[in-house]
Formats: sequence, C-alpha cells, structure tokens
Amino acid sequence: MSVVTEPDVLPRRRWRGIAASPEVASLIILAIVLIGFSLARPAFLSPLNISNMMAFLPELGIIALGMTLLLTAGEFDLSVGATFALGPVIVMLLAQSGVVDIGTALAIGLLVCITIGIINGLIVTKIGISSFLVTLSMLMIVRGVALYITQGFPLKAWNEPGVFVTMLAGSFTLGGFRLYTSLWWFIGLTILTAYILNYSKLGNWISAIGSNRNAAVARGVPADRVKIGLFILTSVLAGLAGMISAFRISNASPVAGTGYELEVIAMVVVGGTALTGGRGTVLGTIIGAFMLRAIRNGIVLIGVPGLAFNIFVGAIILVMLIVHATIQKGSGRR
Repeated sequence: MSVVTEPDVLPRRRWRGIAASPEVASLIILAIVLIGFSLARPAFLSPLNISNMMAFLPELGIIALGMTLLLTAGEFDLSVGATFALGPVIVMLLAQSGVVDIGTALAIGLLVCITIGIINGLIVTKIGISSFLVTLSMLMIVRGVALYITQGFPLKAWNEPGVFVTMLAGSFTLGGFRLYTSLWWFIGLTILTAYILNYSKLGNWISAIGSNRNAAVARGVPADRVKIGLFILTSVLAGLAGMISAFRISNASPVAGTGYELEVIAMVVVGGTALTGGRGTVLGTIIGAFMLRAIRNGIVLIGVPGLAFNIFVGAIILVMLIVHATIQKGSGRR
C-alpha cells in the first residue's frame, strides 16, 4: 500500500483551496457568460463591441474599488451614484462661469466629494447611525443639490483641448480597439487597492475592523479613523469617475449615476467580498465588474430589452451568494 507523503499532500490542499476560492467561482461564471453571449451573437467579441464595453467599465470599476475596501471594513455607501453626478456638475458650473480655471474647478469638485465622505464617516462612526441610513439620506441630499443647482438640466462638459481633458478622457487605439485613458486610471488604482488590502498594515486593519471591530480596537486599531478615511476615498473615487465620464461624453447631468450604487455593490459582492465585512477581494471585484458589464451589453445585443437587465443582475447575485455561502461552509467543515 502506497503512503502519501507530506510533500504530496500540501500541493493538493493548496490546489483545493484555490479551486474553492470565491474568485475562481466568479471567474467560472464570467467564462460561462462570455461563452454564452459569444455563441448567441458572434459580434459580442468584435473589437467594436469590446471597445464599447471598455469605454464605460473603468468608470464603474473605479467606484467599485473604493466600495471593496469599505465593504471589507463592514460599511457601504449608497451615495456614490449621486456623488458621481454632483462632482462633475460643480466642475462644469465653475469652469463655464469663468470664476476659476478648469484645474481649480476640478480641485474644488474633489473637495466637495471629500466633504461628502467626511460627513458620512463622522455620522457613522461618532454618532453610531447605520451606514445604510446615513448614506441613503446623503444620496437624497446630494442628488437634490445636483438637480437644484442645474435646475434639472444637463450641462455641456468642458471640451477645450488641454492636459486635464487628455488625462481624464483622452483616447488611443490598440490594434483594432479604441480605448480611453480611464483604463490606465483603473489599472493604476486597482494595483494600489490590491496592495493596500493584501500587503499593507492598513489592509490588515480594514479586514480586522470588518471581522470584529471591538477586538480590532482592543488591539490598538484606530477603527473610526480608518472608516472615515474609507468613506472619503469612496466618495473621491465616485467623483473622479463622474468627472472622467463627463469629459468622455461631453455632458454633466444631474441625474447621472442613478442606480450605480446598487450596481457597484453588486459588482463587489458578486466578486466574493463579504457584504457583512471581514473578507475582501480586489481580483473578485474586477471579475464582478467585467461580469455585470458583459451582461448589460450582451442582453442588448441578443435582443433582450434593456429594462430586463435588473432581472439578470438579481439572478446572478443570488446565484453567486449561494455559491460563495456554499464554499464558505465547505471550508469551515474542513
């Protein structure tokens, strides 16, 4: 009878751990989605269609990166969609009025986003109100401000050539694909977020706070400061994404980003980040972002009404939650 040596057992356990990870499950679902749509409509994988998907994906993906860190810490932000709209609206109002130059207008817009994050963070941490209620209220306030200061009308975005337009909405071709500079923002921020979450002390703090805040505080983790910082980061990334979008489409609308808060949370949760905190995955968020954008694009290509998108998203979220819960229970038994 052969005896399995320890060196043989460890690689098997390692591969089983990888196969049972939420990211792998999400990746398999993504592969099924891509194969299904490409078989149903070959144009799904055409350079033109991929370019269209990649034009918009980085903008929501940038918000999802901030939401990943926030959810890992046990909180979430429902005001990101409204912040996505208010940031560029303020920039365009200031720049077009001639009060300040475009660079200063961008800085002021980001300061407004920082303020939104600070208010959210302070109320959640210092007063102790649920982030659901706080950010839901902030969603209504921010959206109302955007509508009031524009009287409900969209603004023509800044389209004069310059370094800021090139940095935020420049485009380039790669083979047969037309891509935007927002992709570089997305890649850079993804690398930074992955480093923070997986390799830094801050990342350990974030996971510890989401797992057990009281235990983390007892070990000297500044939980309130970390959470406030994450609320600020999430708001800033939402505002930045809104500015990138406004420059790209030459339009700053007060109703832009409607529903983005739920779509972003769906991207993060589908990717494997725990909605209750304590476990986050940047790779899973990227997979989730690709999955939801592919579904939105694919159902339109195959002739399904766009209004049915929420049905597909809801079904995918339920499936992925069941898969992740099953994986977690299986890991617990081992």
